[in-house]
Amino acid sequence: MLPGLPAHCEPRPAGGKGQSYDGPSRDEEKRAGMLSVNWDTIRLFLHVLAATVWVGGQITLAALVPVLRRAGTDIPRAAARRFNQVAWPAFGILVITGIWNIIAVQSQITGSYETTLVVKLIVVVISGVTAALHARARSPAGLAIFGALTGVSALAALFLGIVLAG
Repeated sequence: MLPGLPAHCEPRPAGGKGQSYDGPSRDEEKRAGMLSVNWDTIRLFLHVLAATVWVGGQITLAALVPVLRRAGTDIPRAAARRFNQVAWPAFGILVITGIWNIIAVQSQITGSYETTLVVKLIVVVISGVTAALHARARSPAGLAIFGALTGVSALAALFLGIVLAG
């Protein structure tokens, strides 16, 4: 299997054992068109899209907070509430597609893959719990600590997802 290439995209040898694959013939290239879209494609697209919102949104909001504070003390809180209306549904989609991902690769879940998956699941729970605590925090210290833990754990979950996919 080629690193980072889903199994359904793997090149297949043209002949029997021992024959190498040199790519599609010219006739195959003319007829080939695009790669097909299947349920694996949809599942991975939804998972990556939701991760983009959950992780990327946190990074973007964290970068904007200093500027938003200068505009008014209630502005960062209003922006965070609005972000939560998008972020929590994205987190829900991550959980659903994450379960779907596990079901799709259950035959690969052994050894180091299993250990990495368990660590990722723990990090995902930490990300969700600390995000919920951050949303309920009222003190500057609580907001800072839970916000930082949420961001770091979300990035760690993203990284571990790439490790699992690779």
